Amino acid sequence: MADILVLYYSATGSVRSLAQAVARGVDSVEGMRARVRTVPKVAAVVDKPAPAVPSEGAPYVEASDLAECAGMALGSPTRFGNMAAPLKFFLDGLGPEWARGTLAGKPAAVFTSTATMHGGQEATLLSMMLPLLHHGMLVVGIPYTEPELNSTRSGGTPYGATHVSGSANDRPVSEEETKLAFALGKRLAAVAKKLTT
Repeated sequence: MADILVLYYSATGSVRSLAQAVARGVDSVEGMRARVRTVPKVAAVVDKPAPAVPSEGAPYVEASDLAECAGMALGSPTRFGNMAAPLKFFLDGLGPEWARGTLAGKPAAVFTSTATMHGGQEATLLSMMLPLLHHGMLVVGIPYTEPELNSTRSGGTPYGATHVSGSANDRPVSEEETKLAFALGKRLAAVAKKLTT
């Protein structure tokens, strides 16, 4: 089995739901397995350090997850058309992995969630691709051969899977959004499988 790292940060649970759908897509490809991980919150002022293990959800990512993965899906909520600070903080600390070429030649995909339809989804996805390209990763998206990409009235772009949560975070991930996140995970795993065999 080869692992695909599904790495995300989720503040309200929407990105976690997308990550779970991406992971199911990865797991649907024979010989491929999702390894779901998250990153801790960051803050300018810290009264006490975060626990070494999250109290719920996916475990925190470690350097070994990057070295051992055959590909990576990266997910974040949108913050003014950019990824959230915890994920950016993690990526900013990957200088040693960049120097070693740990991720070079591996496929990658991105996904995000916003409160509104015009909340910067595509800008966020593109901003998330930049560090992956610097690491030498091969970015894959969602092709228009996926029927939901042509019919969605909520999230979903050719750049990656997306979700529109509503300004009160009152919209769960829709069936179309789930299918597109699943398709993204499946495509990423299929590409990784071709590259590793």
